[in-house]
Amino acid sequence: MYICEAFARYGSGLIDQAVPEPVFHHARRAVVDWYAALIPGSVMDVTDKLQAALVEELDSGGARLALGRSATTRAAALINGTASHAAEVDDIYKHAIYHPGAPTISAALALAQRLKANGEDFLRAVIAGYEISTRIGRAMGRDHYKFWHNTGTVGVFGSAAAAALLLRLKPNEFAHALATAATFAAGLQQAFKMDSMSKPLHSGRAAEAGLLAAMGAAQGMTGSLDVLEGEFGMGRAMSNDPNWHEVLADINETYNICSVTFKNHACCGHTFAPIDGALALQIQHGIEAGQVKRVVVSTYRPALDVAGNPQPSTAAEARFSIPFVVATALMHGSVRLSAFSDERLADVGLRQLMSKVELDVDPAFNAAFPGQRAARVLIETLDGKTVEAVQPTRKGDPDMPLTDTELQEKFDELVGPVLGSSRAAFISQKLWGLDAKSTLHELCGSE
Repeated sequence: MYICEAFARYGSGLIDQAVPEPVFHHARRAVVDWYAALIPGSVMDVTDKLQAALVEELDSGGARLALGRSATTRAAALINGTASHAAEVDDIYKHAIYHPGAPTISAALALAQRLKANGEDFLRAVIAGYEISTRIGRAMGRDHYKFWHNTGTVGVFGSAAAAALLLRLKPNEFAHALATAATFAAGLQQAFKMDSMSKPLHSGRAAEAGLLAAMGAAQGMTGSLDVLEGEFGMGRAMSNDPNWHEVLADINETYNICSVTFKNHACCGHTFAPIDGALALQIQHGIEAGQVKRVVVSTYRPALDVAGNPQPSTAAEARFSIPFVVATALMHGSVRLSAFSDERLADVGLRQLMSKVELDVDPAFNAAFPGQRAARVLIETLDGKTVEAVQPTRKGDPDMPLTDTELQEKFDELVGPVLGSSRAAFISQKLWGLDAKSTLHELCGSE
C-alpha cells in the first residue's frame, strides 16, 4: 500500500465512523480560533488586493467570503485562506512547524457551503484535514522547514483531505486527491525574509490547490500514488527521506487536533517563548521598561533564522522580529494587533529598547526543536540587578493551553471591532454549537 493510500483509507473512514465528543470539541475550538484570525485578516491590504484580482469570481457561486460576499468555491478558499493567515494569529501544530487551520478550514468551509453540508460533516472534514496534514508535516520535519514554508506545502494535504471527505470520495479517489495535491505543494521561506505579501498567499494557495485536487479526483483525475515516498517524490525532494510509517503508526489512536497551539500574541510563533519569558520577569520583579539596560534572549536556531530581524521597518517585518516584540511586551504589557501600527513602528523609545535586546542560540533548546519551543530570558537593569528565567513552553501550547474562556476572549478582541459585538456574539454562538443540525450559510460577517 502506498502512503497516499494509507492516509486515504483513514480519511475516508472518518466520513461515518464514531468520533469522540472531546475531539469534536477540539475541532470547534480550531474553527473558533480560525474565525478569530479570518475576520481581522479580511480587512487587511493583502486581502483587498486579492479580491480585486479575482473580481470575476466574486458575487456568484455557493460559497461566502468572511464578510458575506458570495464567491466561487475556489475563490472563497483562496481568499479566506489568505485572510486567515494575514494577521499572524492563526493556530500552530508545533511538531510539523505548520499552521493547519488557515488552509484546511478555509477549503472545508467553502466547499461545505456550496454542498450545503451540515455542521458535523464540516467538523469531520476539518478533523480529517488536520490529522492527515499534521502527520505529513511531522514526517517532512525540520529538514523541510529549512527552505520551505510548511503552511504552503503541507497545507495542500489539509485542504485536499477536508474536501475529499466532504465530497465523500472513495478510498482510491481520496488517495488520488492527496497524490495530486503533493505536486501543488509550494511556498518558500525566502518569500518572507523581507516585506512582502507572499506569506499569507501561501496559505490561500494551499487551500485552493488541495480543494482543486479533491474536486479533480471526484471526476476521475489521477495522481502518482507513490508521490510521497518515491525515489523522486516529495519526501526525498523536499526533506531527508522521512519515515512515513512512523507518523502513520498512531493514526487510529491519537487525534492531533487535540494538541494544537492557539496563539496568544499577534506575531510569529517563534517569538512567543521570549515574549512570555520577558513578561513573566517583568511581572515577578516589577521591572519598568525604562529601567532596562540589557535583555538577552537565548532560544533555538530556527527562531533566530525566521524571527531575528533586528531592525524591522514594516508591520510584516516587525511580526518576525524578536527584538521588536520583546521590547513591545516590556513597554506595553502585550503584543496585540495594535503593536504593529505605524505609530508603534516609529516610536523612538521602542527602538531604543529594541537596541538593548541581544539574541543567542541555546544548544539544548535548539536540539529540542520542534517538539519544544523554549527560551531563556535575562534582563539586566540600570541599577545593576540581573534576573533570568527559562520559559519552557508558550502560553497557548498544548501543555499550557488557552481555556475555552480565553479563546472566546481572543475571538471577541479580534472579531468584535470588525463585525460589531452583536454580530460577533451571534457568530461565536453558532461556532461553539456546530453539530449535525447546524447550517453553515450564516457563518460570515453579514446576515
